[in-house]
Amino acid sequence: MNDIVRIGVVGAGSISVRGIMPHLEQDDVHDRVQMTAVCDPVPGRAEAAAERFNIPRAFESYEDLLDSKSVDAVTIASPIGLHYEQGKMAIDAGVHVHFNKSMTTTVEEADDLIKSAQQHGLKLVASPGEMLRPLNRRIRELILEGALGKLAWAVTGAAFGRYHEQESVRWGEDILSNINPAWYFRRPGGGPLYDMTVYGLHALTGVLGPVQRVTAFSGVRIKEREFRGEMLPCDMDDNTLLTLDFGQSLFGFVYGTAAGGLPDIGRFAIFGLNGSIRLGKLNGQPIDYPESQLEAEIGGNASLPHVVDAHYQIQEAHVYEDIMQLVDWIRLGKPTLASAEHARHVIEIFDAGYRSAETGIAQDLRTTFETIQ
Repeated sequence: MNDIVRIGVVGAGSISVRGIMPHLEQDDVHDRVQMTAVCDPVPGRAEAAAERFNIPRAFESYEDLLDSKSVDAVTIASPIGLHYEQGKMAIDAGVHVHFNKSMTTTVEEADDLIKSAQQHGLKLVASPGEMLRPLNRRIRELILEGALGKLAWAVTGAAFGRYHEQESVRWGEDILSNINPAWYFRRPGGGPLYDMTVYGLHALTGVLGPVQRVTAFSGVRIKEREFRGEMLPCDMDDNTLLTLDFGQSLFGFVYGTAAGGLPDIGRFAIFGLNGSIRLGKLNGQPIDYPESQLEAEIGGNASLPHVVDAHYQIQEAHVYEDIMQLVDWIRLGKPTLASAEHARHVIEIFDAGYRSAETGIAQDLRTTFETIQ
């Protein structure tokens, strides 16, 4: 067992300021993990974050953070289009990596990271770890037990709306509260699939298993967005509809759209000959599992193993949980369900979907991941 994991925070943007750094600043984790460095390319932002969250070292350059030898692991919370390059640099430096969603933008990039980490004996954990949630694991059990009978189809998705423009860290005047959201709408790595639909698709594939084939329509619906008087150009697809083939004529419908959404879907819905699972309910009745009462009283993140006490009230608790999964793996040799292989499969679905939309041809998938038995 290693005593304490020294972790660096890569990017002092929205998810770090609202979630990652407030969680890792809490006293109850300091016997296992401590933030030792933060970096951000915006002049002064890393220094401001370091001062607010009691982090000893701040860098504008990611390379300088890695060269400082002050971290054993990094949590990469930069724009998604940077994740592959930054992950590869961390691996080359001998550093373990947690990726905020999504891990990469292409399946080839994910292949390379996984292979490189294995060659260097390093550990990768990729958000979102949706199968860490007891409800999702119980839903998989119910389906395997035949609670829905023969399955017919499933659906999940998310919409951008104006969510990112309205986050609390966008409208202030200081450097930690005036963070521009422009990257969410640009290539590479922008768009609702990598950023939002990824949650429901991780859960759906975790429950139903890997996908075999994808077909899709996709394009840019909103060409410009206004933010604080500035017009932000949008060149990443923001309106994508995917059809998934799980095999044996079991299909899924997945969307990542510019606006709107199915009103009662939540994370996902699954339909079979004997009924449905929607909003965490089996045929309209709450699903019972050991943590269900705690979740009902406190909230959906309360069932995650490391989310206790003060962590209940801090945003992005699920990301904190994924980071702690990496910490446990490093310290205790305990692998996690938030695996890079599962993340790679979801990324291939998105990657194949964009190719299908461009070519008009359904795309066969080649990746898989280990499902819960």
